[in-house]
Amino acid sequence: MALDGIVTRAIVHELQSFIGARIGKIYQPNNHDLIFNLRGAGGGGKLLLSANPTYPRLHLTERNSINPSEAPMFCMLMRKHCEGGAIESITQVGLERIIHINVKTRDELGDVSAKKIIIELMGRHSNIILTDLSTGTIIDGIHHVTPSISSYRIVMPGVAYTEPPQQHKLNPLKIDKEQFLNLISAAEEAALLEEDEKETEPEEIIEGELANLITKEEVEQKPDGSGGPSPSADPVGWMVHAFSGMSPLVAGEIALRLRNDLPIDDTHGSTTDFPTKLWEAFQSVMGSVLDCEFSPVSGANAKGKMIFSAIPLTLLGENAKKYNSISECMEDYYGDKAERDTVKQRVSDLIRFLGNERSKNVKKLANLQKDLDEAQDADRYRIWGELLFASLHAVSKGDKEASLVNYYDENQAEMIIPLDPLLSPSDNAQRYFKKYNKYKNSLLVINEQLIKTHEEISYMESLLQQLAHASLNDIEEIRDELVSQGYLRDRSKKGKKKKKATRPTLQVFTSSEGIDIYVGKNNLQNEYVTNRLASPNDTWLHTKDIPGSHVVIRSEEFGDATLEEAAQLAAYFSQAKQSSSVPVDCTLIRHVRKPSGSKPGFVIYDHQKTLFVTPDEDRIKSLPNTLRS
Repeated sequence: MALDGIVTRAIVHELQSFIGARIGKIYQPNNHDLIFNLRGAGGGGKLLLSANPTYPRLHLTERNSINPSEAPMFCMLMRKHCEGGAIESITQVGLERIIHINVKTRDELGDVSAKKIIIELMGRHSNIILTDLSTGTIIDGIHHVTPSISSYRIVMPGVAYTEPPQQHKLNPLKIDKEQFLNLISAAEEAALLEEDEKETEPEEIIEGELANLITKEEVEQKPDGSGGPSPSADPVGWMVHAFSGMSPLVAGEIALRLRNDLPIDDTHGSTTDFPTKLWEAFQSVMGSVLDCEFSPVSGANAKGKMIFSAIPLTLLGENAKKYNSISECMEDYYGDKAERDTVKQRVSDLIRFLGNERSKNVKKLANLQKDLDEAQDADRYRIWGELLFASLHAVSKGDKEASLVNYYDENQAEMIIPLDPLLSPSDNAQRYFKKYNKYKNSLLVINEQLIKTHEEISYMESLLQQLAHASLNDIEEIRDELVSQGYLRDRSKKGKKKKKATRPTLQVFTSSEGIDIYVGKNNLQNEYVTNRLASPNDTWLHTKDIPGSHVVIRSEEFGDATLEEAAQLAAYFSQAKQSSSVPVDCTLIRHVRKPSGSKPGFVIYDHQKTLFVTPDEDRIKSLPNTLRS
């Protein structure tokens, strides 16, 4: 996990400037996250507290998030106890991924009240817990842990707070050279002893029911750091096992500095100089951590996986991206990873449904094309019928075919007409006239169905494209659209009507020239931006013949830079996001119109000119943006 005890220390150090700040509005955009608006000390800002099981974190953020119309219960409780309160302290428990924020506020009676917010950043066990500072009693947690889940530690209102189980690891910031060298010596001896014990039959060591009383975990967890691998054989494994707050990434950095410092023949710790060299490498990292001298970086490791750290990483070399603060680093690293994961879970059923609908329509299109090819022969059946009626005297019942002069052909060539020998010549002619009328009438229906089926396929593809860029709020709007169009049943409880927003929440980018550029992320937003919000002389952009977002430049006067950036946005938020030289049409809003009865988000336009752009993700992300409703 990238977020270790050292990163946590860097976060806590950065947040020290907010001691004395007041907590303004508190929001809970989803089930795992809280956002505190801080004001006063530190210059103010937004603090993200996340107990996301995959991406737990705490840092300052500038990202905009859409909040539910009705605040969740835990958010309401946090507002009740913490809004308006002053932050008295922000501390870390040892070098663990646990942060305590003490808040002093006043209760309903005006009396001073002290609360402690405990943020536990521990993977799937992450939590945000509010406790009463004086009693240690839990007021509530964002995630409840009932006795059926854990008998050791319960997180429920009214229960005394219990710390997570101790790992019996040493704090690397409180170790001096002599202690470190003694630890290495003890660990080497313990590793040798373990090797000797492995050679002895297990029955001679632990027999009978005694073996059931001692677990592997109890044997390995020792307060002196031993019980793990040998430091000389596996320095990374030993450090991770022995010291708290140390991730394999940081331990690997120490080992890399060790290898760079040792002679080539001594890289496996075969010399007596190894313990001292390991201490020097260890101290080169931990000395900076102890003094809170952090230099956050991120980049790709040897396997191409993105990593980040609060300390410089040798393995990244010159490719390391440097940051001014750990919050800036984490904001860039996590980006919208957590939201994208949640979105993927929420949209899986919609993607499956839309994919199936698209496949059905593609098959229907093939069948319609087959029927169309057959119907194109309608004129041939008419000609056969008329030739038969004109030559009834030359044809007899029982004939299987008739060779007649085709007087429609300028060369008067003979035409062979298949006949049903059981029918009279007149009945054969009538049969062909019936086929002609049937196919002639079906041509109109087939052409209508072809147009409708093409529209259905385009509609499904546009929705699939929108889901690729959708936020959690966008998903619900797309789902509501499918319900209103009759594709899905309304899942809301009967009698419980949803309160519809008068206007959707839109993402608005600001160009390098300071001009607002509105981007629609789904059909509801597209129709609002194009048909209601924009003025006749605003500029409208959309990828040419490719599903994508409606983009509007809300100004009559702007330069080439704004136009190019708007075209970039149109190409980026389209199905051609990964392509180069994407064609983007632009025209004035007054030349854009919605045909009567057409699908949501569908428009036609003219007077356009076409730009060709290659989407640049870094450039898009560099544009300031906000959410407006």
